[in-house]
Amino acid sequence: MDAERIALVALLRLRPQKLTWSALTEKVLDAGSARIVFDDYFPPQLIDDPRVSAAWAQAEADLQTWHDEGLEFLSVLDPMFPRRLHDIMQTPPFLFAQGHLVPDDQGFSVVGSRKASPEGEGFAREIATYLAGEGLTVVSGMAAGIDTAAHQAALAVGGRTVAFVATGVNRTYPAQNRHLHESIADLGLVLSQFWPDAPPQKHTFLMRNALMSGYGLASIIVEAGETSGARAQARMAVEHGRPVILTESVVARNHWAKTLIQQRGVHLATDMTDIDRLVTQIREEPARVDTALRELALTHR
Repeated sequence: MDAERIALVALLRLRPQKLTWSALTEKVLDAGSARIVFDDYFPPQLIDDPRVSAAWAQAEADLQTWHDEGLEFLSVLDPMFPRRLHDIMQTPPFLFAQGHLVPDDQGFSVVGSRKASPEGEGFAREIATYLAGEGLTVVSGMAAGIDTAAHQAALAVGGRTVAFVATGVNRTYPAQNRHLHESIADLGLVLSQFWPDAPPQKHTFLMRNALMSGYGLASIIVEAGETSGARAQARMAVEHGRPVILTESVVARNHWAKTLIQQRGVHLATDMTDIDRLVTQIREEPARVDTALRELALTHR
């Protein structure tokens, strides 16, 4: 069993000095090794400490169980860890993956309200179908409404879709999306930053939105209310230096969107012609975007 992965899981369970997962992630990235950080906090001569030795043994057992269950555990240092998630302020220490990993995935997030209108779901399907036809990955959060419509449309035309979930990968939320979850795991990719059996909680949805905002080239907000997770994703995407595309209905119905649309990198789309133009424009500027993201990440580290 890989000592690096064991050390990372044990560190997260022990939380030396009550450090947050985010702080531990920074230390692991700075050191380039979870084992080095582990040994700094728990020198080898302390390996007989019952709490430390138990955490190490449990981490080793858990990793073996996850492997046996067909789950892929990705350390933040793993070469298959999604590259763009290194450029955000909420880089997770690990990801669990079900499906086909592409470290430099070229995709767009398509997100919006759970209680979506028929028009909103229809537009989400149009956008996802278009993106898949362009060879781009459709990224969403497997929630009801807009997310489900986007995932289903991508799968229907044989496109690639990635789902970031707000639970562990052994759970499905909402429960009625069990078949969708299985289809995405078989044909695309399901990613989670939580332990495999973790239940959904209010804060986990926002954490998942943060990763979606960073994974792709941009976020397309199809429908959203004043307090929706899609609003939070749009804000975080701007903070991460990612472009945001807001539909006309989002801007017309929300004060936050009227304010956000004035910021650099936030665009208005009234129809599929606008979507095509903006997606093409964003795809043509990867070098500029990547440079800006790395500068932003260095500023906040």
